[in-house]
Amino acid sequence: MKREIRIIFMGTPEFAVVSLRTLVENDYQVVAVVTTPDKPVGRHGSVLQGSPVKEYALSMGLPVLQPERLKDEAFIEELRAFKADLQIVVAFRLLPEAVWDMPRFGTFNLHASLLPQYRGAAPINWAVIHGDKETGVTTFFLTHGIDTGKIILQHRVAIEDTDNAGTVHDRLMITGADLVLQTVDLIIEHQGNINTIPQEKLYLDASLLRPAPKLFKDTCRIDWHQPASTIHNFVRGLSPYPAAWTELEMPDGTLQQMKIYETAVYFDSKILSSPLNAKPSDSTYKSLPPGSIIADSKTFLAISTADGIIRILSVQMSGKKRLPISTFLNGFKTGLQGLKVK
Repeated sequence: MKREIRIIFMGTPEFAVVSLRTLVENDYQVVAVVTTPDKPVGRHGSVLQGSPVKEYALSMGLPVLQPERLKDEAFIEELRAFKADLQIVVAFRLLPEAVWDMPRFGTFNLHASLLPQYRGAAPINWAVIHGDKETGVTTFFLTHGIDTGKIILQHRVAIEDTDNAGTVHDRLMITGADLVLQTVDLIIEHQGNINTIPQEKLYLDASLLRPAPKLFKDTCRIDWHQPASTIHNFVRGLSPYPAAWTELEMPDGTLQQMKIYETAVYFDSKILSSPLNAKPSDSTYKSLPPGSIIADSKTFLAISTADGIIRILSVQMSGKKRLPISTFLNGFKTGLQGLKVK
């Protein structure tokens, strides 16, 4: 039966590739793939590179559509010619109604959160930033409004204290692909007539819902006046991409951007969370102004916060490679004592 259902898949990044590959390897009939136009890469932007979804689709001989505008009539007619029964969207763009309403079984989306929480472009990052202990994946039918359609299926996934956005992303990528298959099978079994849950039935007060807006550079700047645990979650929620950052004032007065990928939190010399057996000094660090740097120029670098200190374990200076802190300090000959981050 699944070979009789014509599927169009829409997606762009590696997160979407796993779902597409799972469909193909399980013999579902993917008749076309829609992804973003190629983007210029390289120092001069002279080379065009296709999305990960495009690269996989071409390797499997699948037709690929790359519309500049999703409302373009020529694209809509091209899409209609494939006579899809079902469309699946994973990490793609906002679709116009003319597209999502086209197939007889509708269009469903895989979203990397437990909707209705974290509607938006960066659900994984924001769940980790907020220190959540649980997230998940949701499939839902597209309709008007961003990530507001009726829920088909959900699967819960734990967020461990040692996780960052990258590890949660990879876990949800695999879990999400499985949920896509379950959703397709459910739709096929019931010929589209399945029970769904309106999202408004899952909350009483919309003000309690946390959004997941797109991340911009300014969003990722660290505020050292916040509590250490808040900054720690902020760093791991943005690691490895796009990465939290701060500015380091150099001895000559210039500022250099420093991305921070991994941290450990301390309060009054007590380790709260650390992948290393570090031993910071006494609790006098708690009285330092937020943004003060504490370092031994060998293996230890910490920055004071609103309520304690936070140890820096992995950094990247602008234009340089990511380094463990010991390697960074070994090559940092200008001295860090007494400096502040901005």
